[in-house]
Amino acid sequence: MLDNRLKKIAELVSGEGIAADVGTDHAYLAAELINSGKCSRVIASDVKEGPLEAARNTVERYGIQDKVELVLSDGLDNIDLSGVSDVIIAGMGGETIAAIIDDVKIDSIDKMNIRWVLQPMTKPEILRRKLYENNMEITGEYVAEEGDKLYVIMTAEYSPFPRRLTEAESICGFFDDEDETANKYRKREAERLEKVADSLEKAGRAPEAEHYRSLAQKVINGIGVENVCDVIDHLNELYPFAAQEKWDNSGYLVESSDQECSKVLLSLDISYDVVNEADCKGAELIISHHPVIFEPRKRIGRTDPVYRLIESGIGAVCMHTNLDIAAGGTNGVILRKLSEKLDVKGIPVPFEELGGGNCLGWIINLKEPVTVKELAETCKSIFGCQYVRTTREINPLVSKIAFCSGSGGSMLDLAAEKECDALITGDVKHDVWIDANNRGIALLDCGHFHTENIVLWELRRALEEKFPQLDIEIAERSVDPCQYV
Repeated sequence: MLDNRLKKIAELVSGEGIAADVGTDHAYLAAELINSGKCSRVIASDVKEGPLEAARNTVERYGIQDKVELVLSDGLDNIDLSGVSDVIIAGMGGETIAAIIDDVKIDSIDKMNIRWVLQPMTKPEILRRKLYENNMEITGEYVAEEGDKLYVIMTAEYSPFPRRLTEAESICGFFDDEDETANKYRKREAERLEKVADSLEKAGRAPEAEHYRSLAQKVINGIGVENVCDVIDHLNELYPFAAQEKWDNSGYLVESSDQECSKVLLSLDISYDVVNEADCKGAELIISHHPVIFEPRKRIGRTDPVYRLIESGIGAVCMHTNLDIAAGGTNGVILRKLSEKLDVKGIPVPFEELGGGNCLGWIINLKEPVTVKELAETCKSIFGCQYVRTTREINPLVSKIAFCSGSGGSMLDLAAEKECDALITGDVKHDVWIDANNRGIALLDCGHFHTENIVLWELRRALEEKFPQLDIEIAERSVDPCQYV
């Protein structure tokens, strides 16, 4: 009666109490659990009356009406979980299963005694992440083969030690390395990721393509380990720490308790929330743009990110001005993105030449002038900011544009000296706005955070190209510290 998928699900049910089969369809699984003697009682539910009628026919055919309770329910809404030892949700999309679990009122159930047997038809990575967000842990993951179909099946339980999954972990899953069927699934998943990478490459999205290739390698080979010093040496080759400004404090500022790392978190700033995220995801190293130690400290309190770093044994590498001025650094990323969006004429020139192939910002010339509003919309698209502050449109059309990431308002004089029509930057002070209006230069303030946070994707690409087995994650908590009301 059961196919290989349902047989495997039945095998994984503990049978220690009542089993709840959500989305039972024809109740074939419920009948098997009763007839095999594995369960003495099953609650079988479905969201529609039609499937429940089919389930009723199955239950009557086997004469198990007294052991199978049929319930009309959207997810677990109408199911009493008292005494339930196993919740089975199979044959739905991963997002749907995740939403059902998300809606469970945790305080109303004996959560520590429930085993979840889950079989997503699509997007298992979304389900895996959601399980851990709900303080659950995947205790086993398997693949059932039926013809040319491969079905992912997982078991999960609530964990007293909650953690969070990285993107790579959510895609790789938790299969046994010796499971040949699981390895067949891994190979297919890696091939899918490679195809995504090829499509991104053709679309000119190289950093994202590199990321998907790295994910494909991790699916096949697992997440690897690298020496922290090797990672820092590679960063130093790309963005030499010696090139930083004298007032800066870039470098390996907080040493990790481990000499090796498998997970690295990237963030613009190392806030308390970012350190907590790194700790929850098991990252041994955080790489940030802004230094976590900048001004001298007289004391380090419990709310200081440095305290949390040391307490958690997490290392911190900070790359500030050395990343801003390097050819492939912050301003290099902005140059590439502007060149993709605008019709640029000729070769871009350095805004402020620093020697050694380094510069602070760039100047581009457009083939055809654009309005300040059009340029602002382009900036919003590139930086992902909600709004752009601009000078009042004294100069309605601009064609020679300078830009500098971060806080570049002080470079207005240089922009005027080089006869630029516009300056794109962030963190502009009031007096600079007055000056820009007086000079007739279009000033666009896209925000300090937004003009710099975009470098994280290039940083991930550079690291994954060198260390494809490292699990490198852009922090979810690398967010604008301000909200706009």
